[in-house]
Amino acid sequence: MRIVIVFLMRKSRPRIDGKAPIYLRFTMDGRRVELSTGIYASKEEWDDIGQRFCGNISSAEVINTKLNKIRTEVYDIYNQLKSCGDEFDVLSIKNKFLKVDIKKDVGILEIFDYYLETMLVKLKRGYSVETYKHYKSSRNRVAEFIKYRIKRKDYSLEKIDYKFLEQFDQYLKSKYKVCQNTAWNYHKHFRRVLNLAISLDYIDRNPYKKYKVALEPTHREFLTSQELDRIEKIKISIERLKTVRDLFVFSCYTGLSYADIIKLSKSHLQIGTDGNEWIVIDRSKTNTRCRIPILTKASEILKSYEDYPTVYDTNRILPRLTNQKLNSYLKELGDMCEIRKSITMHMARHTFATTVTLSNGVPIETVSKILGHTSLKTTQIYAKIVDQKISDDMDLLQMKLDKKEKSKGM
Repeated sequence: MRIVIVFLMRKSRPRIDGKAPIYLRFTMDGRRVELSTGIYASKEEWDDIGQRFCGNISSAEVINTKLNKIRTEVYDIYNQLKSCGDEFDVLSIKNKFLKVDIKKDVGILEIFDYYLETMLVKLKRGYSVETYKHYKSSRNRVAEFIKYRIKRKDYSLEKIDYKFLEQFDQYLKSKYKVCQNTAWNYHKHFRRVLNLAISLDYIDRNPYKKYKVALEPTHREFLTSQELDRIEKIKISIERLKTVRDLFVFSCYTGLSYADIIKLSKSHLQIGTDGNEWIVIDRSKTNTRCRIPILTKASEILKSYEDYPTVYDTNRILPRLTNQKLNSYLKELGDMCEIRKSITMHMARHTFATTVTLSNGVPIETVSKILGHTSLKTTQIYAKIVDQKISDDMDLLQMKLDKKEKSKGM
């Protein structure tokens, strides 16, 4: 085990004056660390081969003495650690060089717990309760895997590698029978916790840079305009089903998720610059502000519940039901309307994006803003669905045209 020390110029990071920083790099056992020396030089002043400063004589002597001192200090630390007989690596040398006292063998679960603690502090101010629960579930899966496979309560951050991540993936799929995209979510949380470990200087690289987890394309189910019309117009005598239908249709014309609908209050209703009523709300999932003009059908539903027993004389504007009950009753509603799709509350959001807006020519940027997406890429998934619908319709048209051509030739 030997250490290799070099000095190099970071030419890709020049200052305004054109001078670039000189970095110290030391490598051992295939792992390396790079640190800034605080020295800057122009391309003409730096000798890449000799790793020396070659500017004016007085400056060169001072700077090269400093570089020699840095090199000697790193070698001294390396020799001290080697003589002790304990295991060490480039991070141990780095921490001793920077005089940073970092606890050895920090475990991944320890960092996971720290991540969860920071999320708790920021609940409803950056993180939702649901997001916190998902991360806690991921932490528990990692803990179970460590206990099952390695027979320990925790596992050193520095030992997490490609093999560990691959075995964790296999464990999720064999033990819990999760699909690829569910496994991807667990890995996403794990990767972010490891990024935190890098920020805290416990590790210098994330093993996920080598271990890639693919996300399979998903089919986002939505209602066609005919199916939505059927739900809107069906006569319902059962009160609970009528309420569920109204909440679902309201979501179809606003794009609001279940979590946002149940917290909707009179304070979220505002008059926009156009003089019409808008819903202005921060999304529960991302805390992104949504500004939604209220379409006629959504407005009619709001008016119908102004005197509703659980809404009247409160700050609410719609009845509240649990998501579980809503989805259960929506299945009944689907059967009544002879819709074979598995209707859920979240399908209403997909229906708003595809059938109500994009299919009617609303620009994708506008739809993205209304839905509160933080990235246009998320909204583009719906655009692909609409394109597929157009393609299917055009195929059907082509078949009809071909049929007409054949009939003419007879």
